[in-house]
Amino acid sequence: MLKVWGRPNSVNVQKVMWAVAELALPHEHVVVGGEHGQVGEDWYLAMNPNARVPVIDDGGFVLWESNAIVAYLAETHAAGGLWPDTVAERAISHQWADWQQTMLMGAFRDVFWGLIRTAPEDRDMAAINAGAAETARLFGFVEAALRGRDYIVGDRFTMADIAVGAAAYRWYGMDVPHPDYPSLRAWYERLVERPAYRDHVMLPIT
Repeated sequence: MLKVWGRPNSVNVQKVMWAVAELALPHEHVVVGGEHGQVGEDWYLAMNPNARVPVIDDGGFVLWESNAIVAYLAETHAAGGLWPDTVAERAISHQWADWQQTMLMGAFRDVFWGLIRTAPEDRDMAAINAGAAETARLFGFVEAALRGRDYIVGDRFTMADIAVGAAAYRWYGMDVPHPDYPSLRAWYERLVERPAYRDHVMLPIT
């Protein structure tokens, strides 16, 4: 049985659990990381030397890094579904997953840590505001990609939507400016209709 390690309030764990739910995979979820600890212990470091979440073990195959895990699960269990049909579509999915983890979350990090995990008196509002402006600008790229289509790669929900969609929930849930991006908002509302998204991503932002 598939085993997933990670804490539910991690956006990276949320991506994996969202994919697991979309695929209806039998699994065991072991809560570790953050206040739950254990990621610095030898048994965990043997699986992931980065001491981060998530990690999966699929019948003895161990894998870390959330977007790699989502792609693995999609290809293994949902060819023609979460896993796009063509090489070009898969390449675009990987493109957006890499962009989400590097560019988008890089810009959003100061916003999230500043507003959620920093006491008000200790916040660096200049860094928070700069991060919020850059995050809004970057979501404009998603707005442009979604014009004339329902999902990021086309008319079907795929792994690309998981990578960016997990971040979109946090952005829309934060008290920061949100430009009028009609295509992005319509896409987000389509995600909200998915039970797996509501169950594993739309959690309290902590």
